[in-house]
Amino acid sequence: MTNKIKRSGDGLALQVTKPARAAGLVEETDDQTTRLADIRVFAFDGLLLVIDLDHITDENIVELATTAALDTVSIYRVTGSSLQIAGNGYQVQLPGATDAGFHVGDQAPCSPAPNLLVIAAAGSERVAANIVTIRREQL
Repeated sequence: MTNKIKRSGDGLALQVTKPARAAGLVEETDDQTTRLADIRVFAFDGLLLVIDLDHITDENIVELATTAALDTVSIYRVTGSSLQIAGNGYQVQLPGATDAGFHVGDQAPCSPAPNLLVIAAAGSERVAANIVTIRREQL
């Protein structure tokens, strides 16, 4: 089941435990978290990119962001953010989510790619799939 956007602190967040693990944004040993990625969130119409700054080159970030901007004909905010331990897993803070059209309670499908999460609103699934494909081809 897709998780829903929730209020967390002064902004919005999404529970991303399984996708964060699949994308390599967290590292764990013996059920202990040993690394949480240093991330930046890029906001576009109906689309959020959560990028691991330590494992994606600047050139690859530019390619991903440019593709998203051209496909959505938008870009709102690029902001440093945080991945946090929450409950029995992880959540990501989503600055710019409201600008991108996300609201508390919205279903937010999250697609993992190596060192990247792509969060798409309804109607943005094709763009999200393209971004995931591009990221996989970058490796």
